Amino acid sequence: MIERKQVPEYSMGLRKRIHSALEIDQGPRGDVTSLALIEKECLATAEFVVKADTGVISGIEVARMVFELVDPKIRFTPLLQDGDEVNRGDVFATITGPARSLLVGERIALEFLRRMSGIATKTKQFVDEIEGTKTVILDTRKIHPGYGELDKQAVRDGGGTNHRANLSEMGLIKNNHIDILNGDVVQAIQIFREKYPHIPLEVEVRNRTELISVLINTPDRILLDNMNNDETREAVKIRDEFMKHTGVKIPLEASGNMTLERIKDVAQTGVEYISVGSLTHSVEAFDISLHITFNK
Repeated sequence: MIERKQVPEYSMGLRKRIHSALEIDQGPRGDVTSLALIEKECLATAEFVVKADTGVISGIEVARMVFELVDPKIRFTPLLQDGDEVNRGDVFATITGPARSLLVGERIALEFLRRMSGIATKTKQFVDEIEGTKTVILDTRKIHPGYGELDKQAVRDGGGTNHRANLSEMGLIKNNHIDILNGDVVQAIQIFREKYPHIPLEVEVRNRTELISVLINTPDRILLDNMNNDETREAVKIRDEFMKHTGVKIPLEASGNMTLERIKDVAQTGVEYISVGSLTHSVEAFDISLHITFNK
């Protein structure tokens, strides 16, 4: 028996945002073309078909939600699950119902699927590239505003791992915060720990000196900002020496200019995490179409 994946749990506001997207797309009069040319009683059947050569599908459950909001008479049948690998010509879901309603939901559903599957496919490429290492691929907060939970689901569907979901989930002391305190990163850590002692803390460092200062103050993770491979390798060595003397291991995250060509070399430096902004900020839409047959 194939183990079924858990259906994603979405925030309460997502349905409202998708409903608003549908309303904006229809405008004040609805789909006037379909209203004019298609009889109300006309039924249709449609198949979601992969047109790209290969990839990872993501967004099936979101597409289901779109059509549920359009018309409860629509029957949505998934044939695959979010996170499944697909090839050209694969049919991953079918829908049946009133033809006008299928056409209303078509574009919104497709665009969610195309973006999410594009993210999942790119994530899998990065994950596959570092296979055999112990490094984890992370996303970033460079996500589509208002729909970040879908971007992050797509990263998970591609085999990646989510960084903090929002600003309150984890502290991340970056250059701007340190500059406010005249460059005193130690003071920044102390202030944060006093204010939020139970919230995980990550600290960004730019060079060897900052790394040593931060290590001594033991945050939960250290972000290596825009370091080249040699600098990253040295940072891992310094961290490992610190761990040898203190017994405290602080995970390192490499970030900045992470390309598919470079990612394996970075993973082989020994960092535990690599965050890749391009997974979500430079999405190449995955090619999917909806083939509709009208039941005359």
